[in-house]
Amino acid sequence: MAITDWPAAERPREKLLQKGAGALSDAELLAIFLRTGLPGLSAVDLARQLLADFGGLRPLLEAERTDFCRAKGLGDAKFVQLQAVLEMARRHLAETLRRSDALCSPGAVRDFLAVQLRHRRREVFCCLYLDSQHRVIAFEELFEGTLNAASVYPREVVQAALQRGAAAVILAHNHPSGVSEPSQADLWITERLTQALELVDIKVLDHMIVGEGAALSFAEQGLL
Repeated sequence: MAITDWPAAERPREKLLQKGAGALSDAELLAIFLRTGLPGLSAVDLARQLLADFGGLRPLLEAERTDFCRAKGLGDAKFVQLQAVLEMARRHLAETLRRSDALCSPGAVRDFLAVQLRHRRREVFCCLYLDSQHRVIAFEELFEGTLNAASVYPREVVQAALQRGAAAVILAHNHPSGVSEPSQADLWITERLTQALELVDIKVLDHMIVGEGAALSFAEQGLL
């Protein structure tokens, strides 16, 4: 049965307008993005099939172009459209963070870092530079390593923070393994960076590790 033949309250678009996007399932949200199905498959049926084939919504959204375009019902046009949507989400979160006090918006910081880092297959070390009011000046990726570690050089972090005119920083990196618990190397480099930045009166407010779940905060864990 075509979606247009469904009861109005069950159609994804109408349901979204009535109840909001949060009320929709992954398949219903994806169906709105797809717009149409395939012969014998409604957009919702196709969405369910794609979610099953990719193993969920996140793997589908993070799929490489060749894998994405190989799936039935997708292709370059949908890939381009999806990348545009994801980039708009990243920019929206970045703008939201810039307008707020980073210390008073831990949720916004976590959301921003998750969108920036969770999909990365290699470990990436980044820095949020903040002014004296803890507003975001800039976000920068400083080092990229292997799947297991990134080489982080305190001198370069200090130099970058001074160039940005930062009064404080939030450090961040991802764990491609998905496990956000800090390693001994993470604890060691955090201590070194904190000491190095203190010498030039720049405070490390937090160090966040992005894994599968919520980002782990060193400050909340009492590790700073």
